[in-house]
Amino acid sequence: MGSKSSEIANEQTFFDAAARHRARRRDGLTEVSGAAAHHGAAVHLKRYAETTAETLGGDDEAVAFGRIDDDSGDVLYIGRHVVLDEHSEVQVANWQAPAAAPYFEASHADPRGLVRKRSFQCAGNTVQDFADLLFAQLADAMDGPDQRLLDDLARARTGELRDIVATIQAAQFELIRAPMEQVLVIEGGPGTGKTAVALHRVSWLLFNSPDLVPTDVLVVGPNPTFMRYIGRVLPELGDAEVLLRDVARLAPDVRRGRTEPAEVTRLKGEARMAGLLSRALRNRVGVPEPAERLLLGGRFVTVPGTELAEATAVANAADLPYSQQRRLFWDRVNHLVGQRAGVDPAGAPAVANLVERLWPQQSAAAFLRDLFGSAARLRAAAGTAFTAEEVARLHRQGADRLSEEVWAAADLPLLDEVERLVDGPGRQYAHVVIDEAQDLSPMQLRAVGRRCASGSFTLIGDLAQSTGPWARDDWTEVTDHLPAVHPVTIAPLRYGYRVPAQAYRLAARVLPVAAAGVTPPEVVRTGPAEPGIHRVSLTERAGRVVALAAAHADNGAFVGIVCPARCRREVEAALADNGVGWSSTQRGELGGSVNLVSPQEAKGLEFDAVVVVEPEQIVAEDERGHRLLYVALTRTTAYLDIVCVADPLPMTVPPRPEPPAVEPGGLFTDRALRRLAEHLAGQVRGAAPRASWDAVLDEVRRALDAAERPG
Repeated sequence: MGSKSSEIANEQTFFDAAARHRARRRDGLTEVSGAAAHHGAAVHLKRYAETTAETLGGDDEAVAFGRIDDDSGDVLYIGRHVVLDEHSEVQVANWQAPAAAPYFEASHADPRGLVRKRSFQCAGNTVQDFADLLFAQLADAMDGPDQRLLDDLARARTGELRDIVATIQAAQFELIRAPMEQVLVIEGGPGTGKTAVALHRVSWLLFNSPDLVPTDVLVVGPNPTFMRYIGRVLPELGDAEVLLRDVARLAPDVRRGRTEPAEVTRLKGEARMAGLLSRALRNRVGVPEPAERLLLGGRFVTVPGTELAEATAVANAADLPYSQQRRLFWDRVNHLVGQRAGVDPAGAPAVANLVERLWPQQSAAAFLRDLFGSAARLRAAAGTAFTAEEVARLHRQGADRLSEEVWAAADLPLLDEVERLVDGPGRQYAHVVIDEAQDLSPMQLRAVGRRCASGSFTLIGDLAQSTGPWARDDWTEVTDHLPAVHPVTIAPLRYGYRVPAQAYRLAARVLPVAAAGVTPPEVVRTGPAEPGIHRVSLTERAGRVVALAAAHADNGAFVGIVCPARCRREVEAALADNGVGWSSTQRGELGGSVNLVSPQEAKGLEFDAVVVVEPEQIVAEDERGHRLLYVALTRTTAYLDIVCVADPLPMTVPPRPEPPAVEPGGLFTDRALRRLAEHLAGQVRGAAPRASWDAVLDEVRRALDAAERPG
């Protein structure tokens, strides 16, 4: 014990010295703006100093989280931020630096030249303890998470996602530093660290790509609550200027809240809507009269319609957005009128009126309101791509005033599409991250995709958690709607770190019904208790939910109540009646001791304790309701309770697969064969333990052979 205490004291001496170097660097930055020659330069230098200071870490942050000793005797400390001494020598390496890679990559199978990996436990910059991995002693060890990770996972949750830089595992690090020139799909089950890996990948790319700056990166997520939840990770890694947006905020700023039938929402999300909008916009360009007479300077000037039609054709043929084509048309009209009038007609009201009639100015909101409000315009733009019934679904009565128009969620990517058709691509980024990508409609994916100038994407998701109108069973159904610039790489994460084994065993019983073809993660940790199943009467339900949540909160837990819409009002009333304060993700809140969350909003979030309300109702809320239940059951890091009147795990027989497509000659297509195999695999996985799978498959073969025998 004395020996370790002495070693901790030695490490503390280093930490204190490194902290002084960090403080010296920060003090130097505060003096930068004073050296400016004028006010404008001072503002610029102050901004530079503040940005640079963020890359140094806070005074209350440990200078390092780890250390590696190699076989040549060299020692390297590793932290979230680089620390240099007065001679610009590295005292602590940034975790993104190539020299730090062995800390994350070394294993018993390949130590990467290391003899020791030391992980520090600190309070602020005070070293409290450390743990050593001595690679010479790991010959019989198994791959898997180290104790530092398991200790970190046991920490209480808050309303924000933490960075995982101190506990990155080798498989995660491989994805973090994967080449940028690809569409990288990071898929994995609940708690595999998908989102954290993707955000650390952004930080790693920024550090290691000289031409990439934070404002070149866009991170898109499903809703405002989720974006706030992940919002602190990149700033804590020194990359505060990366833009984070929920997918709805990519659209123009309009009044939102319209509700529509599910079939209309689905229709508006289809990729063929892009063609309808493009055709409808082109149809707004008018046809000139045989002769157009314009009053100019007190006399009439006549321009032949054929010449105006030719000007229209030339502008239409230009590979430009609608507004720029309109500007080109206006210039040609000015030229035609000027030739006949003998004067420059620029700014003449008559010319402006002619241009507005033949090539009207458009805004996205006004155009889409008018399109949906006109059955004739919809029919003309639909052509043969839409049925009469589908056109009727799109038709609606618009508000009298554009400012009073209320838009549905499915309208937002359509507004974005029109805005880009009218004004051009707008702001683009070198790398785009899409979280919960498996749920986005083709039109939403188009909205995100057009913002990427390079075709470099990181997609995050889990097909087993894909729900809503665009629930997917295959990643090609997502990637096919993104720019095809780089190859697609699908990279699964194998280990589930967050969800305790007891909770996941329960959730895994739903998986064969929810997503038969998905391989479950290998859960690496045990929680403090088995899930609690609480069968109650209807009148007891809400009170029991609140009592369980309050008890967990009183013990210091961060609690999530995952509640279906049908039960929400009674739970809200019970919370109020019992004086329990709570946050609502519907209002964009997350962070109170008790949080009320819908199954849809729960994706990507994590809590110390989760109370799931009425699983049967959760299943009934969505066509893929078993997937929503799977989401709800996998949000916990410690405790799980289920409160129900009905079945705690409503199971149904998986639907029979659609008749598979066949090629000429009677052979299945590759995709149909894969889907059938996934369906059958799900049946086997749900009905038999892993140890019996080979025996079951042998019996299946024998049964098939017997079915083929005559008689």
